[in-house]
Amino acid sequence: MNDFDLSLAHAKTPLQRSQPNILQLNIGKLCNLTCTHCHVNAGPARKEIMQKETIDQILPWFEASSIETLDLTGGTPEMIPDFRYLIEKVREFKKPRKIMTRLNATIISEPGFEWVPEFHAQNEIEIIASMPCYQPDNVNAQRGDGVFDRSIEAFQLLNKHGYGTEIPLHFVYNPNGAALPPAQEELQEDYKREMKKHFGIVFHELFCIANMPIARFASYLKRNNQLEEYMQLLIESFNPGTVDSLMCRDTINVSWTGEIFDCDFNQMLKLASFPEEPSKKVWEIDLESFPELPIRTGNHCFGCTAGSGSSCGGSLAS
Repeated sequence: MNDFDLSLAHAKTPLQRSQPNILQLNIGKLCNLTCTHCHVNAGPARKEIMQKETIDQILPWFEASSIETLDLTGGTPEMIPDFRYLIEKVREFKKPRKIMTRLNATIISEPGFEWVPEFHAQNEIEIIASMPCYQPDNVNAQRGDGVFDRSIEAFQLLNKHGYGTEIPLHFVYNPNGAALPPAQEELQEDYKREMKKHFGIVFHELFCIANMPIARFASYLKRNNQLEEYMQLLIESFNPGTVDSLMCRDTINVSWTGEIFDCDFNQMLKLASFPEEPSKKVWEIDLESFPELPIRTGNHCFGCTAGSGSSCGGSLAS
């Protein structure tokens, strides 16, 4: 048992799957940014992207399932060549599905991606976009010079296409360093006030997500001699009240080549859902028996259960 499993046992809080309701596809590590907090190590030089052959094997399995939500992440999902093909095929399903994309808003200002706002609006794709702060210095420090201004312009354009009003637009806050996120509700009020006042931007919700001590952020912590201190903070902040809402309970996470994981963090650590069959593809699994499979854990899981908790949908407990 790892330390996280011991904490679960001590708190008498079992971590068990429920019926899968979210299909999260990490469709590639390609990105136009190299953010310090990135758990994927994404960047402009990455070659790992989901191919059309993989998409075509996932689609019929997904359509036949009862899973209601498609969650696209990366990297920058929009940068893979078959992004629009994937969306259009899902929109042809007889049973409608909710589609979300974890948008890097600066992609809208890159040459060749001018189609993003209109395409997303036409297909009613819910957008979750990183916006670490409503002040430029913090954003540029975490995500790169000029990112703040480009993001503001992108969000203003998205607002013109109905985002933030008719179509859901959510922002993501990640701490700029080795700290836990503040109270989500209070920070959301600040964001809404400041974004509206200074930039005329409206959005629906703010999601506070803790930085995971893996990949590029782990390297950042090591360079600053903070990795041990940050891990201790996560462990000491373990909150059993977050366990029932953890994303791994109802999410199937899939790599760009089709393998199955319990979350995107496990994917980056190569902790496959089927340890004895790590190359097993999502279209090969039986959804009826899948909830009986144990969830794979590690000490990085303290990142999701520290303080108010953290998931792809923000804080888990008050």
